[in-house]
Amino acid sequence: MTSREADAMRRPAFSLPPGTCDTHVHIWGPFDRYPVAKGAPYTPPERNAADLRALHARLGVERAVIVQTTVYKSDNRAMLDAIAASGGAYRGVALIDASFGDAEFQALHDGGVRGVRFGFVKHLGGVPDLALVQRTADRIAPMGWHLVLHLDAANIPEFEALLRGFSLPVVIDHMGRVPVAEGTEQAPFRILLDLLKRENYWVKVSGAERISAEGPPFRDAVPFARKLIEAAPDRTLWGTDWPHPNVRWDPDEADLVDLLPEFGDDDALRRVLVDNPARLYGFA
Repeated sequence: MTSREADAMRRPAFSLPPGTCDTHVHIWGPFDRYPVAKGAPYTPPERNAADLRALHARLGVERAVIVQTTVYKSDNRAMLDAIAASGGAYRGVALIDASFGDAEFQALHDGGVRGVRFGFVKHLGGVPDLALVQRTADRIAPMGWHLVLHLDAANIPEFEALLRGFSLPVVIDHMGRVPVAEGTEQAPFRILLDLLKRENYWVKVSGAERISAEGPPFRDAVPFARKLIEAAPDRTLWGTDWPHPNVRWDPDEADLVDLLPEFGDDDALRRVLVDNPARLYGFA
């Protein structure tokens, strides 16, 4: 048995509370039904909905939010089919393009989608069409949806004016991808903390493996997660980011779960893991 195979069998030491939601996962495949889009920025291994269910059974996760990746661009079928088969346990965050109109948005809503994601990360295509971002924000706000923004740390000061202009709920992925080596006083992190003073801003304390400088088990990310939860305990979410596209270290998800007690006390974790995602995504 390889070390990765052993990791895939290990259960975390920390017991997640009932109703825990992993708010950041992706699925790819089966590729014979859902082929990768032409021009996709990377070609991932197949990781389908059955693999996701197996992961969550190991971790003790009951709910999930599937986040569409650039692998499929605006073809959201794999995500929608997984949501439909989940018995109400999954929601989704879609990618859209300029062709989407009322019928397409309504079909996404009926399929369990509650947000649209835009990425600013250079290796995934860079800055999106900002006019489309604004039009989409205006279009989805009346539906009770939110924006999800995937930013590099440098994007936060660069686009601070844009970020401060939104009035609908906005979720920032992966702690803003701020590098831990630059400390909690770095300008992008200070701006992120200030944005969280606004009632419409949310953040995911996911991506410890992305921002870490030390590597597994990524404890150097803990001070950042703690400060974000302290800043907005009712607007913080958590996710594994499985299957971890384009990472330096491929983590054991049990390690990510076992970091959680260092993020906050039981009350804070109950909000982050259960109450906040239930409210944002409309779980019962």
